[in-house]
Amino acid sequence: MNARLAGSGALLKTLLRHDGVKFLPWVAIATLLAVSTALAYPSLFPDAASRAALATAVNANPALGILFGPAYDFSTVDGFTAWRSMSIGGFLTALGAIFAVTRSTRAQEDTGQAELLASGVLGRSSPLFSGVGLAIIGSLAVGLVSGVLTALSGGSWNSSLLLGATFTASGWMFTGFAAIAAQLGSDARTANTLAVSTLGALFLLRGFTYAMDAPSWLNWVNPFGWITEARPGTGDHWLPMVWPLVLTAGTLAVAFALQGRRDFGEGAVAPRPGPADGSIRTVWGLALRLNRGALISWTIAFVAFGVVFGSFATAIHDLLAKDSAVAAILAAGATTPAELTSAFIVTILSMIGLFTAVPGVQLMLRLHSEEGADRLGVVLAGAVSRRRVFAASAALALIASAVYTVIAGSAVAAFAASTDIGVDLLPTLLQVAVTIPAAWATVSVSMLIVGVLPRLPYAAWAGVLIAFVLTLLGPLFQLPEWVISISPFKQVPNLSDANPDWFGLVWVALAAAVFTVVGVAGFRRRDISG
Repeated sequence: MNARLAGSGALLKTLLRHDGVKFLPWVAIATLLAVSTALAYPSLFPDAASRAALATAVNANPALGILFGPAYDFSTVDGFTAWRSMSIGGFLTALGAIFAVTRSTRAQEDTGQAELLASGVLGRSSPLFSGVGLAIIGSLAVGLVSGVLTALSGGSWNSSLLLGATFTASGWMFTGFAAIAAQLGSDARTANTLAVSTLGALFLLRGFTYAMDAPSWLNWVNPFGWITEARPGTGDHWLPMVWPLVLTAGTLAVAFALQGRRDFGEGAVAPRPGPADGSIRTVWGLALRLNRGALISWTIAFVAFGVVFGSFATAIHDLLAKDSAVAAILAAGATTPAELTSAFIVTILSMIGLFTAVPGVQLMLRLHSEEGADRLGVVLAGAVSRRRVFAASAALALIASAVYTVIAGSAVAAFAASTDIGVDLLPTLLQVAVTIPAAWATVSVSMLIVGVLPRLPYAAWAGVLIAFVLTLLGPLFQLPEWVISISPFKQVPNLSDANPDWFGLVWVALAAAVFTVVGVAGFRRRDISG
């Protein structure tokens, strides 16, 4: 066993020195999320009445429950900070851990770096051990930094440290999942897809079980349910934190066992051989073939999204009747029952549009990853222009986000029209259609980044992040209206109004067009790797 781990210490030190800095953004984001909430809470919700109204409004919006988990107690800074930051902070920490493991293991095998290292005094399991060590140390840093700074920002020490522990536990659990995925996948991209898909599925499943008041045992079969049941700020249960440690130890044992049995540079799930004669003749076909698996997976996901959000829409009257604060947050000042209903439908469709921007950004980043792997240069060496290559990925990203919006939005429209809440099918489908340009504007930010600033790939998510914060959290935290209006989804007109305001949507469409054109122009003029 010692021979298999030879050189692990030196390799881990090297990884911490060179790749440790790549974990700092995850530390900063999770910490900022918790600290900013703790600092802002007393001024945003200064009295019991405002806190009670907030709790009622949040509990009336199942979509917020899916994203942030159940709202146990908003009467204290600890309870509110845990609700707003625990799920998202844990998700981000897990994402950082996944990328750290796959980058330090399978990505190095793909590029040949691992083979070069293996030619020295380095054990077979040392790269995996070092990659896991990097993710574990990084996740621990997230928990310690965020927990201590949250306590110093107004939270209690016990609750704040437990909150930080949930971040660390999330990162450690998905360190194990990523280590297994690195052995199963045929390359780093496949390993990332397996691990991130597991993360997304468990995260959404946890949200659905709590939002729909499912039986409590379902919460305990999901690792994210263990994190939620710790309840920092509203019980401070440390015992559930034992289960993530057990799961992490088990998954790492499986990963090292698989690693000892697979061939170097290969995965347990081998890729299928291609046809003897290639059938792809255009860049459009190539883009579609490269992203076929992701497109199918997202199609299934958005069918499920549509069913879930459609079921929420059928209960609109019950949700909005709970408190007038709901109208202020979800229905944007609507007063009559008809206005409340239509405003809530617009809110649901805006959230769907926001989610559909995610696969659009992923499709653009796939073009960036092909360039980084030196495969794009081979394509461009033939009679293929840069403009056509970029346009193929951009068009696929826009078409995918539009199709997914229609799929999920149509399900919402069908559910809503099948009940007696006063919603008709055709007007709702038209409302779905006018949501698409906002999704395109969000995706177009990634086109700008890939085309002009390829060294900042994470910035491609800026459009999604900004739209998410302003659309879902802006009204909740009483941000100025002009700030909230920056979100393209706040410019989507409500077609049930007597005189819908189309001005904002026109500007959103123009912004999307400008970002796309600038991205194409930048891609044509800049250097291409490989």
